[in-house]
Amino acid sequence: MPETADLILTGGDVLTIDAAFTVAQAVAVRDRRILAVGSAAEIAAYAGPTTRVVELAGRTVLPGINDSHLHAAAWALTSPPFALDISHPAVRSISDIADAVRQAAAQTPAGAWITGLGWDNGYLAECLADPERRPRRADLDAAAPDHPVCLTDFSGHMVWVNSKALELAGITRGTESPSGGVIETDAAGEPTGILKETAQALVQGLVPPATVAERKAAIRSAVAALHAEGITSYTEPGLGPGGAEILGGGLDTGTLDAYVELATAGELESRVRVLLLPAPMGGSAAEVTSGLRGLAVPDEVDARRLAIIGIKVFADGVPPNETAWMHEPYTGGGHGALCVHGADAGLKEAELAEMIRVAHAAGYQLGVHVTGDRAIDAVVDAFAAANAAHPRPDARHYVIHGDFASPQSLAKLAEHGYGINMNPAIKWTIADLMDDIVGSARSDYQWPVRSAAEAGIAVCVGSDAPITQPNWRQGIAAMLLRESKATGRVSGPDQRVSLETALRAYTVNAARQDFAEEWKGTIEPGKAADLCVIGGDLRAADPHDIPDLPIDLTVFDGRIVYERDGEGASGGGEA
Repeated sequence: MPETADLILTGGDVLTIDAAFTVAQAVAVRDRRILAVGSAAEIAAYAGPTTRVVELAGRTVLPGINDSHLHAAAWALTSPPFALDISHPAVRSISDIADAVRQAAAQTPAGAWITGLGWDNGYLAECLADPERRPRRADLDAAAPDHPVCLTDFSGHMVWVNSKALELAGITRGTESPSGGVIETDAAGEPTGILKETAQALVQGLVPPATVAERKAAIRSAVAALHAEGITSYTEPGLGPGGAEILGGGLDTGTLDAYVELATAGELESRVRVLLLPAPMGGSAAEVTSGLRGLAVPDEVDARRLAIIGIKVFADGVPPNETAWMHEPYTGGGHGALCVHGADAGLKEAELAEMIRVAHAAGYQLGVHVTGDRAIDAVVDAFAAANAAHPRPDARHYVIHGDFASPQSLAKLAEHGYGINMNPAIKWTIADLMDDIVGSARSDYQWPVRSAAEAGIAVCVGSDAPITQPNWRQGIAAMLLRESKATGRVSGPDQRVSLETALRAYTVNAARQDFAEEWKGTIEPGKAADLCVIGGDLRAADPHDIPDLPIDLTVFDGRIVYERDGEGASGGGEA
């Protein structure tokens, strides 16, 4: 007699995402693992008197989604009630943002900080009406004259602050920009209130950090919200001393402490992989070494719930801010730069290579934030050099973002078994903006998912929340369509991919990035029972409709942890 299942999902499209991309009709779960996969008739044999049977009625079952680049704690901490939501369409103008700050100031004690996340020049009415118009400190001064204000843009690489914040940070007309950063000034040499890259830390370091208790509450909130998206695994890309001044301190050691406390108490209801961030933007190899001291997860913590598997390094900035290091200049001039320690480009490149060598030699996986083509070439070459000096056949280093990864760098990544972790939902968000910044040809190529997959790379995709929302269906649609959010215009149609390629990027490829493909990432017997049920036929859906397909059911570790409207059989029946 076959084993009796605890849970059976039957009568749908079970996309196993195995090597053959097998499609089944039903799946059985027992004792936190996949018991069997097959036809409805085959799986019916595993039903017993206590088995819960969910009739799918044609809906789609996927492995639990693995968002391989998601700042979950920071996502929660930079959202209401912790911070203002100033993203589009919550706000549509500079005036809207000023109003939101004014309302917050009326409810906040004088002198206390007001923070927010999400503003984007490309969606602010005043900037659209006048291409020369930009956010400035005066816009915020009248709204909150007695409160320091720090508003992070959608990319996380630029902040907009008021005069009070500049005063507290000691930023005046004569203040020089830090290495790897920009204090923007007007024609008269006065600070505008815009700080880019490492310059953000001058203000962000003054914002009081959340307590460990607040971080634990934020993580619980984030995990529950992720369950509602069908997400059962994610990578926290950068926790440690280097994150103390990024996204409101949501990436520092206090967040790692919060994760450890939750996992130790058996209260972490997700599979979390951590990249440590030992050095800040503008950091050095010495800071990588010193910053790793004391950062660990206790041995008693279940490694399938929480594990540190790598190190994150920042190599350059982001293209929208013209801080990505590019071979060819931006349309407005300049090439961007590396954001590591060093007085010139050559010294910076040598320092970056040493940071990578140190982390590689210490046995860590490396995830390097890098976006410009010139910077990506430097990172990939540094990966290869580090491995030549200290051979490790399965290090699985990867490029984070990789916006303009050249065919040559993609080939080198594939040759060494290294990866690339992309963000197509950001492509959807900023496609039209990038035409003006890098020209249409480079804009069309940005985030070359198809080229990477065809080079033989196991492409991974993440939301980069809070930079975008963790709606992975939007990421799927962006890869299939390459259309822009603002106008619907197609950008780079030759980089479109198949549904199979897109789904692998959120499941089995992400499991491989986690060194976990042997036990999660596909629906196969013996693997972790992490599942996602979509309220529709994913394979038959128009790609334009995919972002709005609901998540009906999420199974984590063999248990149903989310049911839409409290009904696991929504759209079907239950026997």
